[in-house]
Amino acid sequence: MTTEVAAETTAPVAPAAARPQGPSVHMRALITWIAIFPLVSVGMLLLGPIMEPWHPVLRALVLTAFVVPTAVYLVVPRLMAGHGALSRKAVERKAVERAARKSA
Repeated sequence: MTTEVAAETTAPVAPAAARPQGPSVHMRALITWIAIFPLVSVGMLLLGPIMEPWHPVLRALVLTAFVVPTAVYLVVPRLMAGHGALSRKAVERKAVERAARKSA
């Protein structure tokens, strides 16, 4: 049992420079805003005429009941995955450039 644990903990780890870091808090805020703004806009356009006579707090409650789960479970994860893919490509590109400079 001890040898199994030791084998699992000694698995090779990629160097820190080769892995992109997670997005900064500012990038996460921007990604969240990019997800929320269109959802709120579309929600207001679609639900606005129906909810016009309602109290503003009730309108906000209903709108956010649709927008927040949609953003959290569908839109933001896809945007974060896209950001991660772009970050990985940027890290790989920098690694290739660094290797080319070293060999030259």
